[in-house]
Amino acid sequence: MNRSVHWSAGRTTRRRRPAWPGLLVCVLAGLAALAEGSAWAQQTPAPVHVDAVRSEPLTQTVPVIGRLVAQQAGLVAARVSGPILEFRVQVGDRISAGDVIAVLDDSTMKAERDLAAAGLALARAELDTRKAEIALSRQELQRIEGLKKSAAFSQARFDDVRQQVVIAEAGAREAEASVTSARALLRLAEINLDYTQIKAPYDGVISRRLSETGAYVSEGDALVNMIADHSLEVEADVPSNRLPGLTPGTVLDGRLDDGITFKATVRAIIPDENPLTRTRAVRFTPDFGAAAAGIAGLLANEQSATLQVPLGAPREVVSVHKDAVIQRSGDTIVFIVADGIADSRKVIVGEAVGNRFEVVEGLAAGDLVVVRGNERLRPGIPVKVEEGS
Repeated sequence: MNRSVHWSAGRTTRRRRPAWPGLLVCVLAGLAALAEGSAWAQQTPAPVHVDAVRSEPLTQTVPVIGRLVAQQAGLVAARVSGPILEFRVQVGDRISAGDVIAVLDDSTMKAERDLAAAGLALARAELDTRKAEIALSRQELQRIEGLKKSAAFSQARFDDVRQQVVIAEAGAREAEASVTSARALLRLAEINLDYTQIKAPYDGVISRRLSETGAYVSEGDALVNMIADHSLEVEADVPSNRLPGLTPGTVLDGRLDDGITFKATVRAIIPDENPLTRTRAVRFTPDFGAAAAGIAGLLANEQSATLQVPLGAPREVVSVHKDAVIQRSGDTIVFIVADGIADSRKVIVGEAVGNRFEVVEGLAAGDLVVVRGNERLRPGIPVKVEEGS
C-alpha cells in the first residue's frame, strides 16, 4: 500500500515539474526583439548616392561603314603654255595655299607684257592729242563767236568750227576707249605672266607629280595631284529606309579602324539613290574633339570609318541608371528615396540607352533612385543622400 502510494506520488511530482526554463527563454527572446527594434529605430541613416529618373530620346542604331573624303582634292593644272623651268615640290610635301609648285619659262609672257604696256602708252598719247584738238577747236569757236556783231563774222566759218569741235570730242572718246582696251590688254599680259608660277589653290599634300622639269605643258595640262587632308568629311551609303532617323544637324557616334572615336554631324543627304543597293550618300562633318590635335596629318582620304546610324526617328522614353537596377528574389527592383526613407519599387526595363535602361513600367521622370549603396538596403530604412550624387 505504501509502496503503491509512493510510486503514484512520484509520477505526480514529475508531471507537475515547474516550466520556468521555457518561460525564461521566451522572456529573453522578447527582450532581444525589443532591443533590436529599439536599435533599428535609432539606426544612423545609410549613406547613398542617387540619380534622377529622366525622360530622354531613345535611338536604336546599326553600324554603317563609311569613309573619309576630302572636301578639296584633285589636279592642279597649268593656266598658260610653256616649258617647265623648275619643280619646287615632291610627292608627300605639305604645302599651303599660294605656295609655288612649279615655274614656267616666262620670257614670252614678259615680252607680251612689255608690248601691252607700250600699247597703253600709245593710246594715252593719242588721247592727249585728241584733248588738245578739242581745246584748239573750242578756242577757235570762241574767237569766231566774238565776231558775231562785226562785218568780219562768217556764219559758214562758224558752222565749220563748231563741227570741228564735235569731231574732236568724238575722237577723244575713241582715244579713251583705246586707253581702256590697252589697259585691259596689259592686265591680261600681267595675269599670264603671273600664271607662269603654278601655285597651290589650297592647303594640302602633294599625292602625285604628273610632269617633270623641262617638259612642255599646254594650257590645262595637269602638273600635280593634291589632297586637302585637313578638311575631311565622312561619307556613308545609308539604306534609304534608315534615312528618317537622319536630318541635317543629327549627331551620331563614329569610330575609325584604329579605335579613335568621334562625333559626326549630318551635313547633307545627297538626293541620288543607287538603284542596285537602294542607298543614298550622306555627308557628315566629323568632330574629333581633344584628339584632333594628336591625329592631325594622320587621317587619309578614303580611310574607313564606322557610323552608328539610327534605325528610325528617336522616341521619348523614361530611363533609369543601370546601377540603380538590382535583382532580388527573381524580381527587378530599384530603391527610390522620398523624405529621407528608402522604398523598393518593382520595375520592368526595356532597351539600353547608353549607361541607362528604358523603364517600361514602375517609375516616372523625376523619381530619385539609389545608384550606390543599394546592395544592402531594405524598404523603410532612413537614408542620407551624399553630396555630389
